[in-house]
Amino acid sequence: MQWTLVVPVKTLARAKSRLADTAHDGVRPGLALAFAQDTVAAALACPAVADVAVVTDDARAGRALAGLGARVVADEPGGGLNTALAHGAATVRASRPDAPVAALNADLPALRPGELARVLTAAAQFGRAFLPDAAGIGTTLLTAAPGRELAPVFGPDSRARHRASGAVELDLDAVDSVRQDVDTGGDLRTALALGVGPHTAAVAARLLIAGQ
Repeated sequence: MQWTLVVPVKTLARAKSRLADTAHDGVRPGLALAFAQDTVAAALACPAVADVAVVTDDARAGRALAGLGARVVADEPGGGLNTALAHGAATVRASRPDAPVAALNADLPALRPGELARVLTAAAQFGRAFLPDAAGIGTTLLTAAPGRELAPVFGPDSRARHRASGAVELDLDAVDSVRQDVDTGGDLRTALALGVGPHTAAVAARLLIAGQ
């Protein structure tokens, strides 16, 4: 099964505010873009992925991610994360009605194509499925099989919310790179230890990170 991934990218100037203790205002937009670039590049390199649709209204992010081979979809509804994901999935399904789709976080800079393939292969057994994040509270990936709506409910406690929505929680070992999103300085240190992609590595090299 070949998946289309829908990746939401917030306006870079407003992204990753919780990294303020690690990266100042002048660096955070570039860091958020680097996360997205490494996430999208790894996703496009995954054998289970047919293509990636990035939902964003940020011109800089759109240009950079299109340059990697992603399709850019304007965030026309402008109604927040879940609305953007539903819009992206609907746009994909308008041209490929039978496409399996998955929402993937844009802040997975350590993402490995092989681990993503394992997760998507496991998800293909279910109508809707999700992978919890490393913290065990949120969600990094939500999938919908052909003919099923994505129905995203990302946000606070999204692990519990996706489970309550009927999506099957995937219980997989050795897929840390797909779970490790980055919201805080601690998350970034963990991602760096896993091994991040080249865009994040270049920006992170300019940061003074405690413990590194």
